[in-house]
Amino acid sequence: MGNITTPADLKNAVLLLETEQVIHLQNLREQFFLSYESLKPARLIESALKEVASSPYLVNNILITFIGLTTRYIAQKAAKGKSNTKLKKLFGYILQFGLTKLVTQNPDAIKSIGKYIEQKIFPQKEMNQTE
Repeated sequence: MGNITTPADLKNAVLLLETEQVIHLQNLREQFFLSYESLKPARLIESALKEVASSPYLVNNILITFIGLTTRYIAQKAAKGKSNTKLKKLFGYILQFGLTKLVTQNPDAIKSIGKYIEQKIFPQKEMNQTE
């Protein structure tokens, strides 16, 4: 804005400032609404879960743990069967120990199995590269 010398210039300058004020107020309201929406507990939980789910390290560890626990459970059920004798319990512990040792000595194989399962359960969408 330059020097205001006439009442018409003053009126135009006031109108311009009022218009700018309305625009700034609208922007402030929009920003307040966005901030309010992002601070809702449901949104905070949702963004935290998205952040956790996008971490490949965490997903990999969860899959390895899940596979290990599932293997242990299946080994116990297979060894014990319907009867609960001491011999079957001993066999179950030996089988469980062997499977645990197998899983801990071959983490790369478990990771590849986990990644395969992850890809089957959560297939990633392919990006369209025809732009």
